[in-house]
Amino acid sequence: MVSNLAVRDFRCFAKLEVEFHPEYTFIVGQNALGKTSLLEAIAVLTRLQSPRTNSMSELIRFGAKSFVTDGYVSGYHLQYYYSPSRRKMALDSVEQKKSASYVDVARVVYFANSDIDLIRGPGDGRRRFLDFMGSQVFKTYREILRSYEKALSSRNRCLKMVPPRPREVAAYTRPLLDFGHQLTALRAFLIERLEPYFADAFAAVSDRGETSSVRYRPGATTDFENALKESAGEEHRLRVTLIGPHRDDFQIFLSSRAAEVFASEGQQRTAAIAVKVAQAKMLELEFKKPPLLLLDDIFGELDLARRNRVFSALPSGGQRLITTTHLDWLNSAPPGKMYRITEAADGAKVLSMVA
Repeated sequence: MVSNLAVRDFRCFAKLEVEFHPEYTFIVGQNALGKTSLLEAIAVLTRLQSPRTNSMSELIRFGAKSFVTDGYVSGYHLQYYYSPSRRKMALDSVEQKKSASYVDVARVVYFANSDIDLIRGPGDGRRRFLDFMGSQVFKTYREILRSYEKALSSRNRCLKMVPPRPREVAAYTRPLLDFGHQLTALRAFLIERLEPYFADAFAAVSDRGETSSVRYRPGATTDFENALKESAGEEHRLRVTLIGPHRDDFQIFLSSRAAEVFASEGQQRTAAIAVKVAQAKMLELEFKKPPLLLLDDIFGELDLARRNRVFSALPSGGQRLITTTHLDWLNSAPPGKMYRITEAADGAKVLSMVA
């Protein structure tokens, strides 16, 4: 799906170019050399989103003013330029005013060691996961999310004004409610569709015969408008919107018990991998082809049996880009390319193909 990638001033890379194998590409290197950033650049190129942060400005290399990602994906030429004052995307060298056609080129699933935070971490990581997945499943998701975020930002700005301006707050309450209801409905439907795939994936990866489930935890009741009214006093005291989809969450249960409280670290890690495998399976069946899989150093943490179960559970036939600190865990290398990433004397990151 992704045949090549070129970046400029992205994270730790001043400049980087790399070609990928259609099945397997391994990128081997020590920590803090940019392996994760390379996979993140592919996610940004294809989805215009980072699975690691909501702030594109964080992706600009220190001292630079902008970044560029450029590559060929499924035969299409994608280009994305970002600076704090401007962003530009081009599909086959034609600038796109809207992102719909651009992001329709590829579906992506990003696996990382930090995925365990989907089980025990704060809610913002789980919301980012929902947004990264939702924007790939529903054509209207990105637009609804951005509209809700704009209404929320404007409403919070009005709540912080001194003296208070209730008319301005009320003016942004209506779009907050309208887009909030739509966003909640999409996220609830997303979790409902994901749950059976998660149960199957957890059973396939785990060896303990536990039942598993996912529950959506909306940040507002079904009566969003009334909940906002009831929280008005506390809102004006704290000067921030307290109720709404920006507080959405979901929870994993193993054998009917909350995984973040009762599960061991091994169970939590297995559940986190199962969430991503479920996402991959759902995207494969939804769009009749496997998504691009970005696997960031996850296999070295698993025992041999679980590693093989994860490989078996992944959609077959798709492209897999895998980063790792070493290859001791790999019994035999599948057909593909292998690179080693190192750091030159001047600090530049160097990618060399391994024979």
